[in-house]
Amino acid sequence: MIIGIASDHRGYKLKEKLKKYFNKKNIEFVDFGTDSNVSVDYNDYASLVCEAVIKGEVTYGILICYTGIGMSIMANKFKGIRCAKIDNAMEARLAKEHNNANVLSFSSFVLYLEAKDMIDSFLNASFLEGNHLRRVNKIIDRENAIPLKNKENIKKHHSEKKKNEDNK
Repeated sequence: MIIGIASDHRGYKLKEKLKKYFNKKNIEFVDFGTDSNVSVDYNDYASLVCEAVIKGEVTYGILICYTGIGMSIMANKFKGIRCAKIDNAMEARLAKEHNNANVLSFSSFVLYLEAKDMIDSFLNASFLEGNHLRRVNKIIDRENAIPLKNKENIKKHHSEKKKNEDNK
């Protein structure tokens, strides 16, 4: 497993602390920048990590910017990337278990200890498949511009599900 990590200037300090943590835990990583707190465009660094994930050069990506939102939006423009903007360890775990996320994005406001917990929760989780696989496949279908097979079936499925729940 190799982690690709990047930040903009606002996330630089947290990124540097996380690199030390990775070294301590013997987690292999690639630092895609930035290399200082001089103002940069987050888009460029999100792109570097996402391209590396897609090419298989790294297993997962971690992105840090001021809010985590811009990096997440940029990352999700890449086919094959499922980036979750997270705020806590539970969301990190569920991003992997339910959505099979391959990139995490979070705010530079996150405390170092929280960031470690989020990353550990994500790395220790596994995709649960089952119903989640069907849902992730729908994301992939949308990404590949495959139209909904039958909009009426979706409505029918939800109304039947509601009836079954009401009858319990």
